[in-house]
Amino acid sequence: MGHRVCPPWVGYWLTCPARRWWQNPNDIVAPYIHEGQVVLEPGSGMGYFTLDLARMVGPSGRVIAVDIQPKMLERVRKRAGKAGVGSRIEARLARAESMGIRELRRIVDFTLAFAVVHEFPDQARFFREVAEVSKPGAALLLAEPRGHVKEPMFASELEDAGRAGFTVTDRPKISGSHAAVLKKSE
Repeated sequence: MGHRVCPPWVGYWLTCPARRWWQNPNDIVAPYIHEGQVVLEPGSGMGYFTLDLARMVGPSGRVIAVDIQPKMLERVRKRAGKAGVGSRIEARLARAESMGIRELRRIVDFTLAFAVVHEFPDQARFFREVAEVSKPGAALLLAEPRGHVKEPMFASELEDAGRAGFTVTDRPKISGSHAAVLKKSE
């Protein structure tokens, strides 16, 4: 599949409260998040997962929400302010060719890559960037929508992640998704 970015109007549908019936953020990420962590969320969109992540990391944690669309980040900021977790979220504008996160080297405890890697023009670079900012032992939850990403493409993403220093540790069941939990080598 070629590089294609989710249009902003889809973001409104993706943050619909009814989505929680089949993809509840708490159920999906709670096993990997602890208070005080630094969490990276590439392709945060309008923040479907972001607000829950911010609640889970608590006041001493931080969520770095990265997106290439200013409109998505504006919406994240607005929703976070209303939810009272704005101070825990750092919304960053990225470029298509790089997330621009190099200065975060080795501080990220957990990365949530939910339905986003297939949108990157260079998926291998995506995993190298995540590896560079991840602490040794950090976790990465990779989930891709079955409707957009077929099994061979997901397998290719896992290979790219492996070349970047990640090892698959689990294959959780997430409705409508291919999914894997990976760990950054020590």
